[in-house]
Amino acid sequence: MRHRELVLLCVAAISTWLLVTYALIAQQPASLVHSQTSRNLAEQLDKLEEEVKDQSNYYRTLLSKLQALKLHREKQTKKVEDEDKTEPKQEKVYSSKLTEGEVLPVLLIACNRESAVRRSLDLLLKYRPSQERFPIIVSQDCGHRPTKQAIQSYGNQVTLIQQPDLTDIEVPLKERKFKGYFLIARHYKWALDQVFKNFRHNTVIIVEDDLDISPDFYEYFAATLPILRKDSSLWCVSAWNDNGKSNLVDVNNATLLYRTDFFPGLGWMMTKDLWEELGPKWPRSYWDDWMRMEEQRKGRACIRPELSRTRTFGKKGVSNGLFYEKYLKYIHLNTVYVPFTEKDLTYLIKDKYDPEFERMVQESQMVTINEVKSGRLPEGSNYRLVYHTKDIYKRLTKSLSLMDDLKAGVPRTGYKGVVSFFFNKRRVFLAPNNNWKGYDPSWS
Repeated sequence: MRHRELVLLCVAAISTWLLVTYALIAQQPASLVHSQTSRNLAEQLDKLEEEVKDQSNYYRTLLSKLQALKLHREKQTKKVEDEDKTEPKQEKVYSSKLTEGEVLPVLLIACNRESAVRRSLDLLLKYRPSQERFPIIVSQDCGHRPTKQAIQSYGNQVTLIQQPDLTDIEVPLKERKFKGYFLIARHYKWALDQVFKNFRHNTVIIVEDDLDISPDFYEYFAATLPILRKDSSLWCVSAWNDNGKSNLVDVNNATLLYRTDFFPGLGWMMTKDLWEELGPKWPRSYWDDWMRMEEQRKGRACIRPELSRTRTFGKKGVSNGLFYEKYLKYIHLNTVYVPFTEKDLTYLIKDKYDPEFERMVQESQMVTINEVKSGRLPEGSNYRLVYHTKDIYKRLTKSLSLMDDLKAGVPRTGYKGVVSFFFNKRRVFLAPNNNWKGYDPSWS
């Protein structure tokens, strides 16, 4: 309609201009008209005719462009309407095993990283199948107003709680540069108390504000919760694989899960019972390494995936990017949606898992580091590298780009001393010798 009105306006303007010009010529005195030579009159008429033609061509071109633009817009509109008719958008239908059952809250630990907390919350909300079953509680420390406002902008999709104790914290002189770890430990203690004591939840999934999550993040935790509750030899479920770099995992096997003696963290689930055990003796700092000590672990294991269901983008933080450039930024985040709640995961229970795991390790072919790295070993078989000392372990892990540090003597991802990884499309077990007597804390 607007295009048509514009064209009519242009035509009216031309017509008015022609009438006015004609009237002016017609009203000139007769003597003056007669005094003009026929040649001058002809020149004026020719000039006028040219101007009218130019104006006419301009508006004809303008009209053509407007009509073409209108036609293009109508075609685009019709295309979108046809796509909507032929391919109606549908919400993903989740299994009742995922959306119903025990409430499983997500506790997001935040401080002063406004853009990071937005990134984390956007993904947590994008993939959340049910607000009722998976409420998100954001616990903020630091009192940073822009971060608080960012969290509040999500309205009733999340619940914001704020650490009330923002006082300075006493830190030993030699550890002053690690003050952030003391503040984090204090925040964790307060936030977990809120989840279990004030909100009265029985389980929690803990994430920090620098984690991306996979599409099946909630599936993974909902499906492993019954196993965690059933098997007393388990004390956590983690979404993280410390050796989860793309060249060290089977990227085509998103369903594979393991037991590990190493506490991975970085997106993990714990029960109220465990918090009642750990909470009263919670440490003043370095809480994750504290959990890895045998006094806390007590021989218990965690479940962890082959392909990580979280990935950190937190290069900046209290750790100052420790391990980030060398390991963390290369972690492969799973992108395949695995319906874990429809699968039988009882193979992870210790009585079933251990005999099968030990059989696989013992039946694997013993090889050298050069054979593993050569890429010439036949595919489809399992291989074993043996270490006897801490020095040999360190040398092998560094050669293969595995994380080489140990905590309380336990290697990252290790189970019964064995580190399982994928290399050149072959499954490899980095394993201790058969007289292995258990983890040696002095190796840390």
